[in-house]
Amino acid sequence: MTPRKLRTLVLSYYKEYGRHTLPWRKTRDPYKILISEVMLQQTQVERVIPYYGKFLKRFPSVQTLSDAPLSDVLRVWQGLGYNRRAKMLHEAARTVVTEYGGSFPKTAVALERLPGVGPYTAGAVAAFAYNEDTLLLETNIRTVIVHHCFQDQESVADSEIRTVLEKAQPKGMAREWQWALMDYGSHLKRNGVRTNHKVRGYVKQTAFKGSSREARGAILRTLAAGTKRSLSTILGEERKEQVSAELLKLVREGLVEKRNGVYCLKD
Repeated sequence: MTPRKLRTLVLSYYKEYGRHTLPWRKTRDPYKILISEVMLQQTQVERVIPYYGKFLKRFPSVQTLSDAPLSDVLRVWQGLGYNRRAKMLHEAARTVVTEYGGSFPKTAVALERLPGVGPYTAGAVAAFAYNEDTLLLETNIRTVIVHHCFQDQESVADSEIRTVLEKAQPKGMAREWQWALMDYGSHLKRNGVRTNHKVRGYVKQTAFKGSSREARGAILRTLAAGTKRSLSTILGEERKEQVSAELLKLVREGLVEKRNGVYCLKD
């Protein structure tokens, strides 16, 4: 499929079937968009929507998030998983307040200097807040390009996908174009299109049950709730060593600390 035909197909789908009512698509505030993008990392849209609203109710501005102790942020975050994302948001907010006077940087290059903000997140905030023409690569967008442009190719590199995107991207329509690609890609996947195995470097996520992610989540959930119990046995005696190891990692990463001999969320 030519880039021009691809562009027409994707934008036509978006015009009729796009997810126009998603709450983070109704704002141009880079703070709110950053929150949505971080929450959406490895998490389905339907799960994010209620957490997005709850988070903004508690931390309505970059200043309120910056002023809050990390422990409060982690408590509000509970249930979303990948708690390091909450810590990254907290650090980014403090950097925006202390180094940028509370105003977000205006370009993808500058946004990427914020703590924990990688190329994709920086590009997404720049596109959705400032309509900057950036190239975004995530699973839905890759699905669109691989499905329509590399059907007969068994291994596709991101550089090849970017080349197609550069030719197809309509200038000055960053918001609509990126949303359209994501929505159309989601539509393809719901209808059985599977292309991840063709993307060079793709690594399938490991099962949650029994994983370190499950152990970390259980530890932070227990600490957030203030439950009085032995952390090393929260997932059963057979996983005591795993939980103890993950607890030490959480301390090193700055999400948990020990005060007066007791483990608690980092303030």
